[in-house]
Amino acid sequence: MDLTGKTIIITGASSGIGEACAYAFAKHKVNLVLAARNIHKLEEVKIACERSGSKTICIKCDVSKEEDCKNLIDETIKNFEHIHVLINNAGISMRALFIDTGFDVLKRIMDVNFWGAVYCSKFALSHLLKDNGSLISISSFAGYKGLPGRTGYCASKYALNGFMESLRTENIKTNLHVGVLSPGYTASNIRNTALNAKGQPQSESPLDESKLMQPDKVAESVLKMVQKRTETEILTKLSKTSLWVNKFFPKFVDRIIYKTIAKEKDSPFK
Repeated sequence: MDLTGKTIIITGASSGIGEACAYAFAKHKVNLVLAARNIHKLEEVKIACERSGSKTICIKCDVSKEEDCKNLIDETIKNFEHIHVLINNAGISMRALFIDTGFDVLKRIMDVNFWGAVYCSKFALSHLLKDNGSLISISSFAGYKGLPGRTGYCASKYALNGFMESLRTENIKTNLHVGVLSPGYTASNIRNTALNAKGQPQSESPLDESKLMQPDKVAESVLKMVQKRTETEILTKLSKTSLWVNKFFPKFVDRIIYKTIAKEKDSPFK
C-alpha cells in the first residue's frame, strides 16, 4: 500500500508509541493528524514530522470525551477531506489491587482505553469505509490474559479486543481493514502515569525502561500492519509462548505471572 498523500489519525501522539508512529508515517509523506491532551508536546512532534515532508496538524483531544472525538474527526475532514487510517493508540494504565481501587479509577481506565477507541471509530467509520481504509487499535498482552494489579487495564483491553473483532466480522463484505496490534512491555510514559488505587499517577516506573521494547520498533510493526493489511499481531515471543502455554496450563501461567509482577518495585502485592 502506497501511503503517500494518505490521511492518518493517531491518538495519544504526544509520547511513546503514538509519537513513534507519527515519525514512522511522516517519512511516507502522508497527511498527519496528531491528537492528544498535551497540545504543547504535540506541536514539538509536528515540527519533527513536517521536517520529514508530511503535512501535519495537531488537535487537542481527550479521547474519553465524546465531543472531543467528534471534533477530531470533523477537523480532519475539514483539513484533508479523507480519512485513510485511524490508529487508536491513546491509553492509560493502572497498578493497584482491586480491593483498594475506587470505581472512579476503573471508570477512567475504561473511558480512555475502551470508550476512546469506540468514540473515534464511530465518528470515523463512514469516512474509512469510503476510502477502503484501515482501523487500527493498540492493545496488549493484558487483553488476552488477566494480570494481577491491573484489573481495570485488563478489562479495558479485553473489551477493546472484543469490539475490534466484532467490527472486523461485521465488515467481512466491505473493504475495511481492522487490525489489532499487541506489543509487549514498551518503553514509554504509560507506567509513570499509571494510576494507583487513589487515581493518582504512580510517577515512577517499576521497570527498567532501557530493557523494554522501544517505541520505534512497535511503530514499525504498526506501519507494516497498515501496509500489508494484516489483522492481528502479538509482537513478542514471550507473549506468544505464554498465551500458547496458557491454553493447556492456565494455573501454571497464573503462578508465573503472579511471582513475576510481585517482584516489581513497590508491587501492590507480595
